[in-house]
Amino acid sequence: MFQKLVAIEPVSLIPSAEKALHSFAKEVVMYPGIPKDDNEIAKRIGDADAVLLSYTSRLEKGALEQCPNVKYIGMCCSLYSPESANVDIFYANSRGITVTGIRDYGDEGVVEYVVSELVRCLHGFDQEPWGGMAREITGLKAGIVGLGKSGGMIADALRFFGAEVSYFARSEKEEAKAKGYRFLPLDELLDYNEALFCCLNRNTVLLHEEQFKRLGNKKMLYNTGLSPAWDEEPFLKWLEGDNLCFCDTVGALGGEHLLDHPNVRCMQVSTGRTRQAFDRLSEKVLKNLSDFTGIAVE
Repeated sequence: MFQKLVAIEPVSLIPSAEKALHSFAKEVVMYPGIPKDDNEIAKRIGDADAVLLSYTSRLEKGALEQCPNVKYIGMCCSLYSPESANVDIFYANSRGITVTGIRDYGDEGVVEYVVSELVRCLHGFDQEPWGGMAREITGLKAGIVGLGKSGGMIADALRFFGAEVSYFARSEKEEAKAKGYRFLPLDELLDYNEALFCCLNRNTVLLHEEQFKRLGNKKMLYNTGLSPAWDEEPFLKWLEGDNLCFCDTVGALGGEHLLDHPNVRCMQVSTGRTRQAFDRLSEKVLKNLSDFTGIAVE
């Protein structure tokens, strides 16, 4: 059992999960606001030996150096790799601190967002229909950039509606091949497809000037990641064509300065943050704590 567990910011756990945190620590402190810098983070952690945080703050070496008692950090958000995490995992591990994260808790909402926006665009709901006449997803050439869990779910949803699906990933995937999804090099994928769906880890940038040249004109670009999948300068040049970009969050778009662009469609909300997602998140955060401490929670 921990002596003190601190959530340095709101972590989106359901009430029953917050109550269950007391099974793992003698003292539990939940901070209501987002800390402004390393010093405030370190002050909130204090002498705690366990820390929770969400995706809205970064827990860096500068804060951890001031907190010698920490032995466990629970990320209440996605963890795909140390490089893309909002915790300095390399430094934490060098101190013997265990860092855990979760995956695959908000993908369903993101898939629904993509399908919703695509249908609205193609049919022309509250806007001019893409291509001048209402049409279906059936026959749409759809390219997925990054065929992880969410990318795979988007591919499956588009195939259900009759799209022709191809994808780019680090390597060809046998399960995707079995579904009839065609593996293409990135530049060929961009050139071939009318709608592109970027489903990449945070801070992964694959679309540079050459890629936007290959993408060309009269295309739809959807980004479901937590950060832009592109370099901004060639992206802005591409936007000046007859193209559209769809993002759910400002972070995925690249900043508020892009919101007013006529070819940008940004919901300014995380579509993966649903009631069901919070249930899944809470369950996985508690399981990580249980696995580390050996304490079972009913």
